[in-house]
Amino acid sequence: MSYRTADSLPTVTLDDVRGAQKMLTGVARATAMEGSRYLSQLVGAPVHFKCENLQRTGSFKLRGAYVRIAGLLPEERAAGVVAASAGNHAQGVALASSLLGVRSTVFMPTGAPLPKVAATRDYGAEVRMHGQVVDETLAAAQEYAVETGAVFIHPFDHADIIAGQGTVGLEILEQCPEVRTIVVGIGGGGLAAGIAVAVKALRPDVRIVGVQAAGAAAYPPSLAAGRPVSIENPATMADGIKVGRPGDVPFRLVSDLVDEVRTVSEDDLSSALLLCLERAKLVVEPAGASPVAALLQNPGAFEGPVVAVLSGGNVDPLLMQRILRHGMAAGGRYLAVRLRLTDRPGALATLLQVLSVVDANVLDVSHVRTDPRLGLTEAEVELHLETKGPAHCAEVGLALREAGYTVID
Repeated sequence: MSYRTADSLPTVTLDDVRGAQKMLTGVARATAMEGSRYLSQLVGAPVHFKCENLQRTGSFKLRGAYVRIAGLLPEERAAGVVAASAGNHAQGVALASSLLGVRSTVFMPTGAPLPKVAATRDYGAEVRMHGQVVDETLAAAQEYAVETGAVFIHPFDHADIIAGQGTVGLEILEQCPEVRTIVVGIGGGGLAAGIAVAVKALRPDVRIVGVQAAGAAAYPPSLAAGRPVSIENPATMADGIKVGRPGDVPFRLVSDLVDEVRTVSEDDLSSALLLCLERAKLVVEPAGASPVAALLQNPGAFEGPVVAVLSGGNVDPLLMQRILRHGMAAGGRYLAVRLRLTDRPGALATLLQVLSVVDANVLDVSHVRTDPRLGLTEAEVELHLETKGPAHCAEVGLALREAGYTVID
């Protein structure tokens, strides 16, 4: 593998990816390929999931981290490694370092989910909490590297990292040789670049589609400009692909080898995560669900057979709860409604009876009797309902109005 110099960027070849695959034997799992009947019917062609959410540490990140650290010189290993991450890269570096007998320090932002912090420690890393956002955490890790001599392990902008991630592409071709389209989420670009290197070298006819969250989509303007461009304040629930600037090394590979980059909304991501959980029985984080979101958004745009890479499954339970509720709402299966009724004995029971007739499942009820906005004989009720879809939501609203209730929101 070649490395960055003053006048050139490193590159990654098929031989590099094959070398990484040998290095990862017995370390990273060859993760399962699962068919999706629902998406296959929607797309009109076979759709398969490449389940990197079932990889060790819960994401593909172990592959690149192990290859990168294994390639260090003895004196570099002795100095230890340092990384910055809110979750998946942290765990990958921690486990890879432990397996290789290398000391690791991982900087994480103070708001990182507690399960991810605990997992990183359990994999053997010393965790230091610093900064409110990942940029501050990254700066602290790089400063630590300068002060101590520890080797900084970048999450995506290094040839070894990309070669390791590219082993996912080799597995896809082995497990689904008839594949025509591979859909993969893009943050900094390491995974998409690695898959593209491996797949295009062996099967140039396979179309590779990258997916970004619309609120953190740095690749479209970067590809238009022909160079990595930074975007300000990237915002998305998909923290695994919330990157404000493409990496220099993966950008060149993505621009040369990836056929298209699409964007998806937060609603798309929520619906995709819900689908993975309900239909495939797979726990997937928002970044990992981004390829599924793209398929749901425009199923006719993908030639099959399709492989969607579920890149990770490390989702905080509290975030999962919010996302599932958001996904149900986006799909018309969760309805929050606020209304007023006459405050008299039995009024709430009568309201619930109306909802029972239209088969709406009541999840939560908030009943307010004292409020300056309310009349002397009024009460306000907020209901959270589980419904069967947009048509059923409309039916519930109509039933409430026909029963004489004033629906406020």
